[in-house]
Amino acid sequence: MAIRLIISLTAAPGRGAEVLDIFRQRCAEVLTEPGCEQFEVFHSGLDPDRLTLLELWSDQVALDAHAAVNAARAPLPAGLFAGLSEREDYVYNRTR
Repeated sequence: MAIRLIISLTAAPGRGAEVLDIFRQRCAEVLTEPGCEQFEVFHSGLDPDRLTLLELWSDQVALDAHAAVNAARAPLPAGLFAGLSEREDYVYNRTR
């Protein structure tokens, strides 16, 4: 069963554009991973330091494989985010 992740990100003040640039590059990389159906970052039109990452994985196996790849990636620059990110996981059942 597909898994949807919704991750709210808050960049450190004034660093939203930098976070967006980093995630644009990351999106292109992650979309090539097996089982990745969506990996997109959205930039708030109201707050330049707020972003939302939408991920859709074909199943838990694909998400676990992505987590392993993520663990091997170089860490993002220090001080890029303000506080913790919020992540919500959903079992994805299309309603339309």
